[in-house]
Amino acid sequence: MKQKNSYKTAEGILFTDQYQLTMAQLYYRYGLYDNKVRFDYFFRDYPDYGQHKAGYCIHAGLEWLLNWMSNVRFTDKDVEYLQNHKDRTGNAVFSEDFIKWLRENGHFGTISMQAIPEGRVVHPNEPLVVVSGPLAICQILETALLNELNYQTLIATKASRIREIVENGLVLEFGARRGAERGAIAAARAALIGGADFSSNVGISHELGYPPKGTHAHSMVQVFITMGMTELDAFRAYADVYPDECLLLVDTINTLESGVPNAIKVFEELSKKGHKPMGIRLDSGDLAWLAIQAAKMLNDAGFRDTVIVLSNELDELIIWQILSQIKNEAPKFGVDADDLINRLVYGVGTRLITSAGAGALNGVYKLVAVYHEKEWKSAIKISETDAKIPNPGTKQVWRIYDRREKATADLLSLSNEDPQDMQQIILRHPTDRLKYRKLTPEEMIKCEPLLIDILKNGKRVAATPTIEEIRALRRGDVKALDDGVKRLMNPHVYHVSLTEKLWAEKQKAIESAKENG
Repeated sequence: MKQKNSYKTAEGILFTDQYQLTMAQLYYRYGLYDNKVRFDYFFRDYPDYGQHKAGYCIHAGLEWLLNWMSNVRFTDKDVEYLQNHKDRTGNAVFSEDFIKWLRENGHFGTISMQAIPEGRVVHPNEPLVVVSGPLAICQILETALLNELNYQTLIATKASRIREIVENGLVLEFGARRGAERGAIAAARAALIGGADFSSNVGISHELGYPPKGTHAHSMVQVFITMGMTELDAFRAYADVYPDECLLLVDTINTLESGVPNAIKVFEELSKKGHKPMGIRLDSGDLAWLAIQAAKMLNDAGFRDTVIVLSNELDELIIWQILSQIKNEAPKFGVDADDLINRLVYGVGTRLITSAGAGALNGVYKLVAVYHEKEWKSAIKISETDAKIPNPGTKQVWRIYDRREKATADLLSLSNEDPQDMQQIILRHPTDRLKYRKLTPEEMIKCEPLLIDILKNGKRVAATPTIEEIRALRRGDVKALDDGVKRLMNPHVYHVSLTEKLWAEKQKAIESAKENG
């Protein structure tokens, strides 16, 4: 078996599906490979976690996709693999002239791209990324684009929902050990975009400019006990090595009878030496109950300013339940609920890194326009349900803000339309001809275009944002959402609508497809 470090080919331009290459060869054979086309990337519905559902998503993954595109092309080794690929009759799947074309043209330097920037709130059926360029090359891009954008958007959305529930609480991403192999690296980045403050993943944290965070393992306490020492000895050893970052995991033996009392002893010893203890971590049991009892013990010992880290299968719904329980029960034990909540830190691992309950975003990459006879012509796919029929043509996405400065709708228009010039905007339901809404300029405060130019013929034309700049976009967009859209259960539906002209263009394309089908 080949070693993992030999998988460079699998992560290069051959990180694609076989049908992308067979389609590219078909286009080459019929002289269509260089025809200019446009594909839209969008998702069809929000993540549904079973007990609860998202009412918005956070766009993420674009920067890493662009980096990948700029660093790959068909190499000698890649084309050697393709040359050796035989069909079931023993004939070469890929012809030598197509292979030669890939050697010379197999890169993404001819691609142009518009996109909604990373960190922005996005919604179903609106183009997050628009890819323009030669048909064959645009086709080859599909798999990698969907892989990068679907996954990071999925994780950033989950992280944002957790951020909204904890409000100002500190969130640590702890998921590397449970992630989808090296996908955990991309997930850590997406979690930081979505609202996690720090990650335990050392490499990506340093690369992105954030200090990695963590505590210690249960095994440290186990080692000391197995060698005839005690939990207290283990805590003292940790405090000796990290006196100014002493955060102790207290549930290896018995949280309230052993762990917390021993942590308090160590904290008292640190305080006498002039150090400030950080706090404790709870990783099992009834976390709300244990947090209340631990807080009472720490408070009584004079350590009110220490943090309490909660971990173990947390997500937004579980955190919401913990906070509700603390608000209800803490006062019964003489613990100020708000004070306790303000000192909580959340270590979120498995359920964030895997987006538990909704393991994939249903993002798709659909052809929407073909340049033919000196003009762009709308392309459409007829599906079994109207909801799955994509919106054709060359488009812009607008976000409409009402007088409260809240986002009230996203509007898809043809690229040559500007809703700001309209005396009255009619927002058409994407599929139901009887549903529409009218807006006058007096009812809205701003109409903002969301798609911006990112690439032109393979060259970057937009600045590369920092993670902090991306996070700032997320904070602004989430703040502009109505509370009903952000709630965990049964969120309000945020409307994505079409202009009258785009609606008419869509109906025309549908009728044309049916006539020629």
